[in-house]
Amino acid sequence: MTYTLYYSPGTASMAVHWMLIELGGAFEAKRVDLAAGEQRLPEYLRLNPAGRVPTLVVDGVPYTESAALLMLLAERHPEKNFAPPPGAPSRAAWLETMIYLANALLPAMRDWFYADKDGDPSGADAVKALARRRIESAWDRLDGMLADGRAHLVGNELSTADFLAVMLMRWSRNMPRPATTWPHLAPYIQRMRAMPSFIELNKREALTEWQNN
Repeated sequence: MTYTLYYSPGTASMAVHWMLIELGGAFEAKRVDLAAGEQRLPEYLRLNPAGRVPTLVVDGVPYTESAALLMLLAERHPEKNFAPPPGAPSRAAWLETMIYLANALLPAMRDWFYADKDGDPSGADAVKALARRRIESAWDRLDGMLADGRAHLVGNELSTADFLAVMLMRWSRNMPRPATTWPHLAPYIQRMRAMPSFIELNKREALTEWQNN
């Protein structure tokens, strides 16, 4: 198994980068300079026609979409138990949580950050207001999942849902109500940020914000 990850620090590639580190195997990480427009270069567009990150080249074949890549890696490395196997009691909850994060929270985050670029700038404030309500509703939902004292979102074991959710929680750090202000999310985030793989991820991506003191 060979992996090459095309990433940009702190972006949607972060969860995949984190999971690859946690898997413990060898992989190549290639930084894409979004500010310099490297995502629009012909050689990159041949890998990812959307011109976004992440792109994960698996045994020579490129694939995209963060949630899908996490699920693919979990499937290829079942010994790590980053996804409940088919038939497991927590399998349905894992699928539900992954799709919810990908279909509800990720798009709302994009609306929050790119309302004036993806649509009519004159309507950006309304789009952002709706996005904020959707994002905060997601924190309510995830906070409720953790209210029973579980350590992780699904099945009480570290899974792809945690990698994806924590990445999205990080994106909220400068919002009016960041995820860290929810009572059950706050200690969960502290635990996740204390993981050696998360610390290593921040080191590799040269990120200094949103870490435990």
